[in-house]
Amino acid sequence: MRPNLRTLVGSILLILLTLVYAWLTVAVASARLAESSGLTHLIFFATTGLFWILPAMWVVRWMYRPRGKNRN
Repeated sequence: MRPNLRTLVGSILLILLTLVYAWLTVAVASARLAESSGLTHLIFFATTGLFWILPAMWVVRWMYRPRGKNRN
């Protein structure tokens, strides 16, 4: 895949990942943490706020991966 196309696809994937992840996180928090304390909310959102970085790192690594030796 050409680098410019890979960057475009990766950027779209990152945007979709962020939107879906945020939606799922808020849905889980609303369903499970409605009656919880503020400290529980803080821990949950701090943890999930950092956890999305793992799939995002994979997408960014894929976006900027150099082309193979057999391809020009």
